Amino acid sequence: MQSKTSAHYQRLFRQRLRDQGLVKKEVWIRPEHAQMLAALERKLRQPHIELASMEKEVDMSMPQMWTAAGLYEALSTTELFSNGQVAIELLQGAESSLHVTMHEYGDLPLFIAVFGEQIIVEAVLWPHADVRDPVLFNEEVLRTHKLFPLSSIGLELLDGQLCYTMFGALSASSALADMLFEIEMLADNVIKATEAYEGFLKTSA
Repeated sequence: MQSKTSAHYQRLFRQRLRDQGLVKKEVWIRPEHAQMLAALERKLRQPHIELASMEKEVDMSMPQMWTAAGLYEALSTTELFSNGQVAIELLQGAESSLHVTMHEYGDLPLFIAVFGEQIIVEAVLWPHADVRDPVLFNEEVLRTHKLFPLSSIGLELLDGQLCYTMFGALSASSALADMLFEIEMLADNVIKATEAYEGFLKTSA
């Protein structure tokens, strides 16, 4: 049996929408309204709707979305942060983010950013230049990434330097308990990844 690519299923999905008489429209919105647009899109696919009742229903169903400042205030009051195990700093800028220092993990720094309906928790692993054979290392990461639950490894340009990072993603409406779990899980996975992949690094790294 010939395997089919994701593009094949995407074409079938789009054809089903066309067969229902639906049309595709491109819109430009602010990122924080992405979830509302998705809810409106689902409603507007229905054959018979009342716009007034639909708008009220969508507005009432919208969950509370975190901002960087709101997340800073909430995390600061939790036991993990208030007892000194973890330090937190709000980095003000065009797009505010959080700098978290995990003292129990050798002062490991994590960064938390809110992008519309998504929150990214991220840590820098090491520069791309510190890897002896990037092609071989990348293949190993693809084979073993499932060893680190809820975390992914990627490449990112940071201050002009290409670096490997480990990150986790959550909904911007996630519960505070889920945020705390993600932070500790990422820190633990960074330590495990460093131990698992140290043989791929140059001796000077």
